[in-house]
Amino acid sequence: MKFRVLAACTGIVALLALAGCGGGAGSSTQSSERAPARSDQQPVHPSASPAQEKGEESADENGEKDTTTAQISTFALDVDTASYGYARRTLQEGRWPAPGEIRPEEWVNAFRQDYAEPSDDGFTVHVDGAKLPARDQAVLRVGLQTRATEAAGRRPANLTFVVDVSGSMAEAGRLDLVKSALLKLLDQLAPGDQVSIVAFSEEAEVLASMTPLTARDELRAAVEELHDGGGTNLESGLVTGYQEASKAFRPAATNRVILLSDGLANQGDVEWQAILGQVKEYAGRQVTLLTVGVGRDYGDELMEQLADNGDGMAVYVSSQEEADRIFATQLPATIELRARDAKAQVVFNPSVVESYRLIGYDNRALATEEFRDDSVDGGEIGPGHSVTALYALRLKPGAKGQLAQATVRWQDPDTRAASEAGESLRADELVTSVWEKAPLRLQVDMVVAAFAVYLRDREAFGMDLPELGEHATRLAAASEDPMVSELVTLIDQARAVG
Repeated sequence: MKFRVLAACTGIVALLALAGCGGGAGSSTQSSERAPARSDQQPVHPSASPAQEKGEESADENGEKDTTTAQISTFALDVDTASYGYARRTLQEGRWPAPGEIRPEEWVNAFRQDYAEPSDDGFTVHVDGAKLPARDQAVLRVGLQTRATEAAGRRPANLTFVVDVSGSMAEAGRLDLVKSALLKLLDQLAPGDQVSIVAFSEEAEVLASMTPLTARDELRAAVEELHDGGGTNLESGLVTGYQEASKAFRPAATNRVILLSDGLANQGDVEWQAILGQVKEYAGRQVTLLTVGVGRDYGDELMEQLADNGDGMAVYVSSQEEADRIFATQLPATIELRARDAKAQVVFNPSVVESYRLIGYDNRALATEEFRDDSVDGGEIGPGHSVTALYALRLKPGAKGQLAQATVRWQDPDTRAASEAGESLRADELVTSVWEKAPLRLQVDMVVAAFAVYLRDREAFGMDLPELGEHATRLAAASEDPMVSELVTLIDQARAVG
């Protein structure tokens, strides 16, 4: 998606529509009812969304949709953060990220949100927004949040680690990082958990069949056996991993395959469509996938597509600190699922909203009727996860009344019973000034998303890198958030590279 350069005032407006998190207004309802692998590093451009392929919605070159012909926006939820993690490493090394690797929603979702958690296993829905400097422009944000779980209180897990030990993993910060992270994770898992370990290069090898955590020493020994060398037959590794997971499947447990790789498949079947077909088949058997990317050269598209089709998520780690956070803290607490096939739908009032643009989720769009079709794949969401969707709005002059209704639909991980929760927002509930009165987290995420779009398109809706840096610096001081301080540094690094 390409965006034209706007005048400064209008540009800030559109920029703000790029990001967001938190807050809510209106009422909430909840009900229950039955209901590509590439070995090179060329930029990858997203394919047409299902809705686009079916010709259901028309948009101008800016991606704006007129509410007279496209009143409803529908998409599958996504909690991936790999796009942000890999771009951060790229900038830190003095390189400009490839445009096809920039997915703005993953940047926003990588940052901490402040949504309230629900009291049950569903979602809370937050809808708010702010007026922008340009006349009749606004930003709308839809925030979704699940309840967190203490690691000690979760259900047991069957985890199958599929570890890339090909020659490309010899680079410092790849296999050594993976081994260290796995050893730390083994110390964090509970006695009721079980782990199997599969290594792959030119062929796959099972180093440890499903083993209870009471036998940690055996699992540690299997991790120490991981040594690099050979080609990258990712297909063989994944298939073997899924076979191991299926043989040991426990209905009362969380069953997950965790792929640790640089995603640079060069042996076996390297056509991503063939690999994804097998991943989707196993996902239908309630074996989910987590992809963990490592390495300076990284197959971003393949790892992201694997996660999307494997009912999981994609993350990227480049340092020991990140690996420790994900494997020793985040993963043990988020292993289980809160929701399967989660989707969001936002219905705009055409008497209030003239047009809208969803920022990101380019390859997660759904047709309107697919929202309540529970055979259509959505996103899998774990405990304590938040998802933010941002819309740039053009309002009708003097418009009053309900602006939009946001609804999330998901299935229970065990029973597949479908539930929904929703929230609405009125035009008079929009904050009057985005930079002066909007919540701090909303402002932070606006800068994050605008920076992502600038890296992708070399334009940030009328804002340049110095202006983005000024906003980030101000917000870093106000939030005392290390990630916001890091954002300031990344913007400075982009200025040096650009």
